Amino acid sequence: MRVFGALNALWETFRSIFPLTAALVVIQLVVLRRPIENIKEFVIGFLFSVLGLHFFLQGVSMSLLPIGDSVGSNLVILERKWIIVIIGFVIGYFATLVEPALKALALEVEEISIGAIPNKVLIHAVAIGFGSGMAIGLFRILNGISYLKIVIPLLFLVIILAFFAPEQFVSIAMDSASATTGPVNIPINMALAIGLAKVIEGVDPLLAGFGVVGLTSVGAIISVLALGILTRI
Repeated sequence: MRVFGALNALWETFRSIFPLTAALVVIQLVVLRRPIENIKEFVIGFLFSVLGLHFFLQGVSMSLLPIGDSVGSNLVILERKWIIVIIGFVIGYFATLVEPALKALALEVEEISIGAIPNKVLIHAVAIGFGSGMAIGLFRILNGISYLKIVIPLLFLVIILAFFAPEQFVSIAMDSASATTGPVNIPINMALAIGLAKVIEGVDPLLAGFGVVGLTSVGAIISVLALGILTRI
């Protein structure tokens, strides 16, 4: 039964990747009428993609989600709320540093800007914003603050900063926020927030536990815009 379950999970992963791959192949061969340069390498790469995604998803469900939920559920044993907020910042910060999508974006930005925006500077700036958003999210859960009371002022701050930041940083900030919502950050931070919301008395996990990812994205936008303003100064 365990072997059958593993094969079924692998098949589901294959089914999720195959349509996109097939569409790209059809566009390349039929619409654009261009050959696939190295078919052998393409096939091997596709198989690696299936296996890699499959093992990653299994690993997330076996490790990141349970440990994130456990840490969130046990944070309430800390009597000082500010310590919980700092822990949220630290987890958000370090999780962002290993986000593969953000690394790819930062390398592209460095290449296009001819080194004017170093990839490490951008990554750490985004990580600071993401960690700050995570800290704000946990602070909101701990104090029962309405989501709108937090997000609306932050969005106004984004608009104000966008007027003063260089135009290229506005676009980079938007893409950076999207790049943080990847396979590393989402499982850890959502599990942490929901785990914390589940054990706080009188808090609805459905209302309080969600929305953290949005705050982290807004935090990333703010930090990159602030970086742009600093480079202009």
